[in-house]
Formats: sequence, C-alpha cells, structure tokens
Amino acid sequence: MSEPMNTDRDFNALRRAMQDNYEQPEGPARNARAEQLLTEAEKLNIPLAVIEALGHQLKVYNYSSEKDRMFVPFARLLRMWDERPEDFDAYEIHSLHWVFKWVSSGMLGQPHIPLASVEKWLGEMEHRYRLAGHSERAVRAAEFTVAREVGDLERAERAYTAWLAADRDAMADCHACELHDQGGWRAERGADAEALELWRPVLEGEYTCAHEPHAVLASSLLPLLRLGRTDEARAHHLRGFRLVRPMESMRGAYADHVEFCALSGNEARALELLAERPSYFTDSGEPRSRMDFLAVVALLADRLASLGLGAQAVPGPAGRTWTAGELAAHARVEALSLAGRFDARNGTTRVSERIRRRMDRPPLVERLPLGVRATVRTGAATAPVRPASAPVADAGPELPALLAEARRLSASLHPESVAAWAAVAEAVEAVEAVGGVEAVGEQAPTARDRAEMTDHEAMGLGPEGVELFARAAELYEDAGDPGEALAARARGAYALALSGRSEEALDAVSEPYERVLALFAEGATGLPQAASVLVGRARILLRRVHEAAGTNGPNGGSNGGSGGGSRVSAAARNAARELLALAGPGAGDDLLVASRAAEAQAMLGELAALSGDAEKAAGLLTEASEAFVAAGVPWFAVEYEARLTGLARQLGDAEAAERAARAALEHGAPFVEAVGQAQLHLQLTEILGATGRFGDAADHALEASHWADEGGESATLGAWARHQLGGFLLRQERWAEAAEVLESALAELSADTHGDEAVVQTRWWLGDCLTELGEHREAAEHWLRAADIARRWPEQQDHATLAHLAAEALGHAGLLSEAELAYERAGDLWATLGNVHGLVRSLRARAWLAVRGRDGGGPENAGAPESARELMGLAVGACEAGVAGVVSLAGDGGEGGHGDGEAARASLVAELAHTHRQFGDLVARSVPEDAADDVIRAVFEEALGHFTLAVSGFLSLGEEAVHDWTGALLAAGWIEADLERPGEAVGRARAVLDAYAHAHAADEVGVARVAEAERLLRAAGGD
Repeated sequence: MSEPMNTDRDFNALRRAMQDNYEQPEGPARNARAEQLLTEAEKLNIPLAVIEALGHQLKVYNYSSEKDRMFVPFARLLRMWDERPEDFDAYEIHSLHWVFKWVSSGMLGQPHIPLASVEKWLGEMEHRYRLAGHSERAVRAAEFTVAREVGDLERAERAYTAWLAADRDAMADCHACELHDQGGWRAERGADAEALELWRPVLEGEYTCAHEPHAVLASSLLPLLRLGRTDEARAHHLRGFRLVRPMESMRGAYADHVEFCALSGNEARALELLAERPSYFTDSGEPRSRMDFLAVVALLADRLASLGLGAQAVPGPAGRTWTAGELAAHARVEALSLAGRFDARNGTTRVSERIRRRMDRPPLVERLPLGVRATVRTGAATAPVRPASAPVADAGPELPALLAEARRLSASLHPESVAAWAAVAEAVEAVEAVGGVEAVGEQAPTARDRAEMTDHEAMGLGPEGVELFARAAELYEDAGDPGEALAARARGAYALALSGRSEEALDAVSEPYERVLALFAEGATGLPQAASVLVGRARILLRRVHEAAGTNGPNGGSNGGSGGGSRVSAAARNAARELLALAGPGAGDDLLVASRAAEAQAMLGELAALSGDAEKAAGLLTEASEAFVAAGVPWFAVEYEARLTGLARQLGDAEAAERAARAALEHGAPFVEAVGQAQLHLQLTEILGATGRFGDAADHALEASHWADEGGESATLGAWARHQLGGFLLRQERWAEAAEVLESALAELSADTHGDEAVVQTRWWLGDCLTELGEHREAAEHWLRAADIARRWPEQQDHATLAHLAAEALGHAGLLSEAELAYERAGDLWATLGNVHGLVRSLRARAWLAVRGRDGGGPENAGAPESARELMGLAVGACEAGVAGVVSLAGDGGEGGHGDGEAARASLVAELAHTHRQFGDLVARSVPEDAADDVIRAVFEEALGHFTLAVSGFLSLGEEAVHDWTGALLAAGWIEADLERPGEAVGRARAVLDAYAHAHAADEVGVARVAEAERLLRAAGGD
C-alpha cells in the first residue's frame, strides 16, 4: 500500500518542480531543467506525469530562444493523444489543443519548414478543433497569420473578418494578445490611429497577460512617433523596455525598442540596448525574430555612419570587434539572407521588401530626450549654430559678404558676431595662403577690418585674450580710432581680471578710463567708446567685490563696518552709477549704449544682492532685464534673469521666480551652450516642483537631463536632473518610467558630488516604485542600502522608516527571516525615538511573520503561535504605556497644549484598538485543525476578549472610527456565532445595521459592512 503513496508524493513533487522551473527566468537553463524533469517523469510510470512534463517542456521552449525545439514534444503529445486519450485529464486536453496555435505560428517563423507543411498543420488544427467542439475563432486567427506572412492580402482580410466574427471560446487567445495582433494589422495597413485605439485597453491595463502589455508597448512606439505623440512614445519606451528586458523570448519587441531609439535621436541608448543582449545577434532558434533584430541593427549602424561615426566601435556578434560601418554591412547581409529564405519558402518577395523598408527608414524625430543616461556618446554636444567658414576657392568673392554679415551682427551685438568675424579672418587667411596678400586685391581688409577681427578673436578667448586685445588696440590706433583703442585696452584689462589678476587689471584700466573721459569731453570720441571703457572698469571692480565676498563673508564685509570689502563695494557702486549717468540719458537708438546702461542697472542689482538687500536687488535686476529686452538684445538679459529667479525664490515670490526663469529660457535658448541650457531648465524644474506642478516640472527636468548629457555633464548636472525627473514621475504615479529614470540616475549619483541626502532619496523613491511594480525583493535592497547611509545621520527618523519599509518589502518577497531582522532593527529605532506607533506596528508585523513561518511548516516553527502571542502582547503593552504617558503629560500641561495632547491620546487609543483587533484575528486563526472542542472554545473566548476591547476602543473615538468599530463588531459577532451564542451575534449584527442606517450608497465600506452584517444575521438565525 505504501508504493502508490510514494508515487503520488513523487508526482506532486514533480509538479512543484515544474511550477518552480516555470517561474525561473526564460533561457537555456530553464529549458535544460525541463528536459531533466521529463526524464524524471518517465521514471514514475504515470502517463499523465509524462504528458504534463512534455507540456511543460513545450511551454518553456516556446518562451525562449530555442523555439525551434518545441515541435518534438508537441508531436509526441499528439501521438499519445491519438493512441490513449484517456491518459489526458481535462486540463491537459485543453492544453494540447491550445498549443496548436503556438505550433502553427512557430512553423511560420522557421523558413526550413515548407509552406505546404504549415498549411497542413493549419488544416489539422481546424479538423481537431471542430471535433472537439471549439469555435473557429482561433483557426481563423491562425489562417490570418499565415496569409499575412506570405502577402496574400485578400485571404488575410477574409480571415481577419472571419476571426472577428467567430465566437470567443476557451481556445481563443486572450483579449490582450488578440488586440495586439489586430492593432498590428491596422498599423501595417497605415492606420496608426486605429491601431492605437485597438491597443488602448491593453495599454491602460484593462487586458493583460504574461507578455502583454509588453509587446503592445513595443509595437506602439513608431505609430506614436508618426502621429507626433512623442510624450506617449517616450513613456511607452521607458515602461515597455523595463518589461521586455528580462524576457529572452521577446527579441522582436526588444528590436522595436532599439529601432525607436535609432529613429528618435537616441542612437547612444540604442547601442546600450545592443550591448545588453549579445546573444540576440546569433541565437538561431527563432529565425524570424533574429531577422527583425538584425534589420534594426543595420538601421542603427547605418544611422551612425550617416552621422560621420562609421569608424566608432559598437557592440556586435561575439568573437571580434566591430565598427559601425562594418556592423551595418554585416547585419544587412544577414537580415536579407534570412529574408530571402522566408521568401523562397513563401514563394513571394514580401519579407525581403519589408526588411529593406525597415532598414532604410529615415529618422522620425530629430531629438526626443528620454531622461535616462547614455554612457556611449554618439556625437559632439549640440551647440548653437555658428556661421560657416568661407570655402577657400571662393574666399575672394565671398569676403565682402562675410564682412557685411560680421558688421551686421556686431552692430546688433549678436552673440554670433565673434564667429562671424572668425569666418572673415579664416577667409582672408585662406586667400592669402594661396596667392599672397595681392590675391585679395581691392577686397583686402582695411586696418579697421583687421582691428575688429583681432578684437573679436580676443573676445572669443576670454581670459586668454589679453595680448590680442592689446594688438587690437594698436590696430584701432592705426585706423585712427583712439576711443575704440581705449575700449579694446579696457576689455584686455577685464580679461586680466577673469584670469584672477584683478589688482593688475584695475591698474591696467586706470589710464584708458582717464583718457577716454578726456577724449569724450573734447568730442574726440563717441559715447559708445566711452561707455565701453567705463563698463570694463565697472566689471573689474564688481569682480573684486565678488572676490572680497568670498574672503570677507557673504556680504562683502559690508555688514562688518569699514573693512576692505565695504570700500571695494563702494567703489564698484560708484563705477556702476557713473556708467549709468553717462549711458542712460544718451542711449537713444544706440544698442551698445543702451546695453551699457542696462548692464549698469544690473551691476547695481548684484551689489544690492551682495549687501543682503534682496528686494532692492530684485527690482534693479528686473529693470535691467527689461531694458535689455527693450533694446533688442534679450540674450544679455539671460544671466540676470537667472539671478533674478533665485532672488524671487528667496523672497518667496514664486510667480516672479517662474516668470524670470521662463524668460531666461526663452531668451537664452538659441545661444546658451548645453550646460547653461541644463542649468536654466533645472532652475525652472525646481520652481514648478515646489508649486506642485509635477507634470511641467518633469518636462523641464527631462530637458535638463538631455542638455547636461550633451554638455558632457552627465555625472553631475545630468544625474541630478534624472533624480528630480524620477521624483516627479513618481508623484504622478508613473511607476515604471520613474523606476527606469531613477535607476539611471543612481548609476552616477554620488555622495561627494550630490550629497548623501540625494542618494538616500533616490533609493527611497526607487523602493516605492519597485513596490508598486511588485518587485519587492529589489525594493527591499534599495531601502536597506538607503537605511545603511541614514544610520550615520544624527536624526534617526529616516533610518527607522527605511528599515521598516525594507522589512515590509522582505515580507512581501517571502524572505521571512530577513524581514524579522529588519522589523526588529526598526522596532529598536522606533523605541529609541520614542515613536510608539512605529514600535507597535513593527511588533505586530513580527507577530504575523511568526504565524506565516508556522504556516510554512517545519519543526523550527513549532513555537511560532506562542512567540506571535508574546509579540502581540508587547505591542498591547507599548500602546497602553503610550496612552498612559500622554494622559500624564496632559495632566502636567505638556504635549504642546490640550488640543495636541488629546489628538495624541486619540491616535494611541486607535493604535491600541487596532492592536487588539489584530491580536484577536491572530488568536482565532491559531486553532489547530484537529483541536478538541474545549480547546477551540478557549481559543475563541480569548479572541473574543481582544475583539471586545477593540470595539470599546474604536467606539470611544466617535464617528471618525465608525468603519473600524463596525469591523471589530462583526469579527466579534462571528466568534459569538461560532461559540453558539446567537443572541449576542444577532445583537452585534443589528448594531452594525443601525450604524449605517443613513449611510450613503457611495460609501463602499459601509455597503460592505451592511452586507456582512446581513450574512451574520442569517447565519445566527436572526433573519
């Protein structure tokens, strides 16, 4: 008699092993284990065990890179069914018919299987489904797939119509998979909007399965780009790639994500995706998905070559190194070779035509920031457009035009004037190099031209331009313009200050300052030249103030009496006022003079800020910015608008801060370099986030991350921007997108650069996201690592909270011993902090963990019920002590007043009531199945005591606790019924009904309580 029981146990163990194996990651290891399990099944001498093991093997093959191996177990299963159908139970009969669909579609993906064989199996499927009484829906769907593959569009449309018309039954694919295929057909036929509407229920989570919405998210990417719905496309990529990444069988969907990156200006991201899956280049078990993957690889590599990066090293098939150009050629040949095999099998050219179109697709979006870092750079940082240099051959004829353009830009004080003069200089040098100075002829630049060329070249060099400014001054003298020569010398003096030599700079500007004022007074130079010298001197003095602020305190020493900082500040203020007095009244239509007057206002604003008068500073900077804009030189306002943003935030004026930040972005966008763009977007991000506009804030954080990466600051500004972006996505409950961004940020965030707090917050947010996504073990890891940093902080509230969160996640992940340790750690911290609520909740959680451990079986858990009771008892004691402590403090006039004390007491009373309620539940569930009646009665009486205390506690809290009170009442009522006290049970049920006599139908909890109370009445015989 013992042998069958042992066999049954072995069969059950086999089933558990197959289930465990199915839950492992897709791949060769899972497949190999399925093969071992089949061997073990064959040893049991139980036909159903072999059938189930074959079904398991077929299933794991289908969802792997070895899809071509599923035909053998299917053929064996079919033969067993034909020979002995009585060996199959109902589930395995269903499964056998179900996998016919996998086999037919799987054959289509294998070009060595003749089309006639595919059609034969399709007919076989139809025949067997008819015999089994199934709808033809699944058959017509399979026929549609065959017709679509070979390009028989008429048959495809007929089958499609018949598919949708047929009844859904047990053999129909799930709603999510059906909608994926239907939407794919509409997209293929050019109806992107229709496709997305068909996919909407899947995308919104109404229909899901093991591989959806994974595949629909991938399929939706290009339709969304084609429709201009770029924000949705970005979200679908971040959300969808996270789902696809761990699933080996989804190479086709993975290719869709690579393609999306290649066509949206994210080539670097696409390369990273290739590097993550080297086996996808060569895995041959499913030629169809390999062909599609290689087509996308060719597309990406060709795209890189078109950007001038054909020689860049890229990921490729193992065994050698690859350049983009080499990979493009290899992937194209391989993809077309596979397509040719499919066409030869199908007798059409449809597959090759589709693959060629895919490889040759042009980009759909020039630039779509994704918010995630790309470690592989695919090109230089995006920068403002500069005028192109004149071609050597045409330099002579082009020189007048280049000069005219440079003068036009100079006259308008345009930021591109430096580059325009560089183009003039390059053109002159090119012609002179070919034919000498005489080759330029009548177009030879004048002394004035050469002075301006040299002057602007020096401007482009910044601190390194001192000597060139001196040369420019000499050329201006030669050209007969002593005022402009003095202005060039003043610019050279400021370049000295920029290099840290401010004392020397002040000496250097003294003579030009005195001389230009004298020349201006004599009428020997103009107002623009005089203003240029004065602004140079004022800039130098302002720089000295900033230097003094760095050494003498934040206010330049102005609050410390008559120190050196005060004298420097006074000198700078006087210089700015002198400039304003000179340039302000005479600006007129002269852009340069007007800009000098506006800069003087801005300098006074900066000085006010440095002296601590933020309100005055904000007013002056506002006037200066408006003056720059009014003069037609808004690009000069950007620096001051950015500073004004900070001042407005300091003053608590969020509206003014936002206005200034948006103005800075608007005015600086065409000219500010990439890093500056990142900083401006980050400024606006923080303002919008502080005012709760998380969607807008996320948009600007996204832009900031892009520009930081473009400017080579991925690990600094970029990581911070991604940290911010992830937080804003989380606040919008976009969990998958937030997780992807936060993981990307975490790779570069560092305590040294961004601070401990940023690292902890990022891991905290990431744990929140992963919990929502059901990735509890990973969430626990991030919370534990964050807690390990927070434990070093003086304030331990975050440390305790993170330890508690980690414990919850570990419990959800089934890691009970680890969860117990984490709760114990959290409890100790809560106790140290005097946080009764945290301590009590950790104790209750540990009690339930002890029960779960008991339920898991094993001699080591034999004492779990007793330890659980002990922990619940400690929780009750902690609550009671907390309530007593609050009452005592209130009697002594503590707790910040009577109102605060009462609120704290009520909160602890509620916690105590919840603890009794849980204690009662725990005790009631602890009754052994084979317990004697007197034991059961004793346990139920104990549980009832706790429920009664819970009822009393909740009742004392009034209307706010009505749902908790009625829940405890019902729990007590059911126990009363089990103890055969119908009168008491009926009384409790009627008390619940009375409590909700006037409840609104929208009160879902109330409706549920009433329904349960009515059930209790019927059970207790009170109805």
